[in-house]
Amino acid sequence: MLKVENLESGYGPMQVLWQPSLEVKRGSITSLLGPNGVGKTTTLSTILGAVVPWGGKITYEGEDVTHLPTHKKVARGIVLVPEGRHLFVSMSTHENLTMGAYPREAAKHMAESLELAYSLFPILKERAKQRAGSLSGGEQQMLTIARALMTKPKLIMLDEPSQGLAPILVTQVFDTIKKMKAEIGLTILLVEQNVEASLSISDYVYIMHEGRIKAEGSAEKIKRSHDIREAYLGI
Repeated sequence: MLKVENLESGYGPMQVLWQPSLEVKRGSITSLLGPNGVGKTTTLSTILGAVVPWGGKITYEGEDVTHLPTHKKVARGIVLVPEGRHLFVSMSTHENLTMGAYPREAAKHMAESLELAYSLFPILKERAKQRAGSLSGGEQQMLTIARALMTKPKLIMLDEPSQGLAPILVTQVFDTIKKMKAEIGLTILLVEQNVEASLSISDYVYIMHEGRIKAEGSAEKIKRSHDIREAYLGI
């Protein structure tokens, strides 16, 4: 579904990505792992178009989308749930969700998407009239993911969805990620610091270090490789 080839990008004169290549197969959970500051978030931002690619190629559903504007990528079904919870804190849970259905095609299916979001996150239905800023950290993270689902995505990119959450909430978030694949058929590209949890749900894994892909393989292969885990994941 998504193919990234020799991607280069950065900020100002500073190059961050040094030609990493990766592929995300339809209906899979693919994880991009590695220490902080190695370029994982920049990879997601460059795929989406929030960071302009300097070189390389991004192919989505057979189409070259390397230089396609972000809003057009979203319209084609690519969405990013960024690190941190960028919510409209003074608006209600329900209002935040409806804001996610801004693409024209998504707006046509708002009622259906709301039903799906509430089925995945029942607590959000209970909190529908509550201000987003008054929700707990875990509920805010659920709302952030649910709002992304309102765009009717085919490929959802998640950047550190468990960041700052208590262990029991981390489990809930990862259970939901598995449901998004199993029950909705979403394709997922996951960036996450929680290596063990990521490996437990991933089909395929890429290890990034200093803006380059240093290792890749099935989750089982990465789990079994002591050298990879020790050298790049610190475990």
